[in-house]
Amino acid sequence: MANQGGGNIMMITEQMQGDIVLLSLNGRLDANTSASLESAFAKLVEQGNGKFVFDLQGLDYVSSAGLRSLLAAAKMIKVIQGKLALVRMNEHVKDVFDMSGFSRIFSIYETEADAVHAIS
Repeated sequence: MANQGGGNIMMITEQMQGDIVLLSLNGRLDANTSASLESAFAKLVEQGNGKFVFDLQGLDYVSSAGLRSLLAAAKMIKVIQGKLALVRMNEHVKDVFDMSGFSRIFSIYETEADAVHAIS
């Protein structure tokens, strides 16, 4: 899945590991691309998925709109009593999470294996 708007692009790659959906985000998560993440995530939840790992290794940038879309995902997960973990943030994205207080809201892991184990 790709969304292109205003010259910005974000790729969302989806794969299953057992009953866990691994979503890899690559590019920029901002006002131009956050709607595509929200739409893809909502569709996966509607299909009955409840466990998610968001791999943020390829995320170059996250804006306040991007943070809101991740918060919306977390709220949806809470409603369905699912589980959500974030993995492999680069330093810039981690700084944004730390400064915004989002590091305290989300379960964040260094590796995909740690996140999968934690939510299994």
